[in-house]
Amino acid sequence: MATTAKADTSKKTASKTPAPRRTRRTNRRDPLAISLLKKDHREVDAMFDEYEQLEKDAEKLALFNKIALALKVHTQIEEEIFYPEERGDVEDDLMDEAYVEHDGAKKLIAEIEAMKPSDEFYDAKVKVLGEYVKHHVKEEEQPGGMFSQAKKGDEDLEAMGERMKARKEELMAQMKPAKAN
Repeated sequence: MATTAKADTSKKTASKTPAPRRTRRTNRRDPLAISLLKKDHREVDAMFDEYEQLEKDAEKLALFNKIALALKVHTQIEEEIFYPEERGDVEDDLMDEAYVEHDGAKKLIAEIEAMKPSDEFYDAKVKVLGEYVKHHVKEEEQPGGMFSQAKKGDEDLEAMGERMKARKEELMAQMKPAKAN
């Protein structure tokens, strides 16, 4: 009898369809302004991960220059467009902290740019910059964070995204280093 009961249990388990997975995500996509900023976050995060694997100074310098350019453009877009337009929709404390975090990152970028990869603390400073950025991203993207609050606000985040996209293209063209011959 025990064998029969066991067989019946396994049949019930095998025929059971799995319950749909529950996630926090809604079926709506992020508005353009938010999706552009999140895309930048993912790209820079991947660059920091790649940096950790590098050993040659020339490769480290080349990749750091890409990281620095991406961060400079991203912070400028946020400070010129996203933050001013979201002031009032996003808690003042969060907004103020974001500006201070940007300032700290800019100072660290300038320090690293004045160094060579062979200098003492170069790698450590790049690592700390990556940690600053990860912290900043978390605060923007977490539930109840800046992006969440912005989505609940009155701004047209699609139109803002178009302005941000155009400004990013301008800044990339202006800031991109000239290619060596």
